[in-house]
Amino acid sequence: MLQEQVIAYCERTDFSYWSEPVNAVTNAAFLIAAALVWRQTAGLPLARAMAVMLAIIGVGSFLWHTHATQWAGLADVLPILVFILLYLFAATRDYFRVSWPFALGVTLLFFPYAAGFAWIMGWVAPGLGANALYLSVAVLIAAYGLWLQDRDTGKGLLIGAGLLVVSLGFRMADDAVCAVFPIGTHFMWHLLNAAMLGWMIHVYCRHMRSAGAVQA
Repeated sequence: MLQEQVIAYCERTDFSYWSEPVNAVTNAAFLIAAALVWRQTAGLPLARAMAVMLAIIGVGSFLWHTHATQWAGLADVLPILVFILLYLFAATRDYFRVSWPFALGVTLLFFPYAAGFAWIMGWVAPGLGANALYLSVAVLIAAYGLWLQDRDTGKGLLIGAGLLVVSLGFRMADDAVCAVFPIGTHFMWHLLNAAMLGWMIHVYCRHMRSAGAVQA
């Protein structure tokens, strides 16, 4: 079951390792983004963990776009989920200055929130499919940005939400353009999503440094 291969993207035409060369290689963007924010994360354990997860996302996605198996699909999505939960915990605790147990509780609420969002989107926009999860994240980021009193951090989160929506558009357009653009548009999801995740880490680091919360 886990070894079963699937063709999930426009660029892939068979089950060979390099059938998605552009989709595979553009995962380097996640590694580059992680390297660019690495120094900013010094003294910020959660931010450093985010940078590590950002690099792991790139590795997992590379495996998915080369092996195209069920296990590689898990290697692709699980690091993304971990990053989402990690950032949600850090943002709730540090942007709103609440206790870690409260932040953890809010983080765990992401699961029913995302499930409910996907259920609603199944009725409103059934074509979204798995993209509903990412859209739910964009909505959540935007809500945090609008809620925050800190103008710079709130604005940064809104920019991040906008980047995620744009990158999601390219992810969704992959099949639609396949007939006229054989490599598809999924690679743009990689490039923009890497930039977005790196930006989100930068926003968190900037907020923490302005709050004087860096550990020696």
